[in-house]
Amino acid sequence: MDDGVLSWVRIDGTSSVPPFEQLRLQILDAANDGTLAVGTRLPPVRALAAQLGLAVNTVARAYRELEQAEIVTTRSRAGTVVAAAGDNGRRRVAEAARVFADAVKANGVDPKAAISYVEAALRQG
Repeated sequence: MDDGVLSWVRIDGTSSVPPFEQLRLQILDAANDGTLAVGTRLPPVRALAAQLGLAVNTVARAYRELEQAEIVTTRSRAGTVVAAAGDNGRRRVAEAARVFADAVKANGVDPKAAISYVEAALRQG
């Protein structure tokens, strides 16, 4: 594990946002914008708690909520890693894209034309 993986995380003790939520949001944002690539191993709960000066339960709660949202997965030997699924919204869009691609193929629509349909639909809002 790279000890600097979450070196940019900052917890504001004066914020009205609870520390676990600050941590959860920072990891979520980093996973969504690619700062944390899929498969990136996060520090163990105890190590990150010590690094940030937080209680172990605070970090554990953030990790647990990220796991429930399928942002990270925890494997016994591999530890906690950024998941391929991303957030639930992105996962739903990926599933819809697969259904759409199947419909495009089943109906013999040219892929370029299908993409133009999607672009037009996105422009319409």
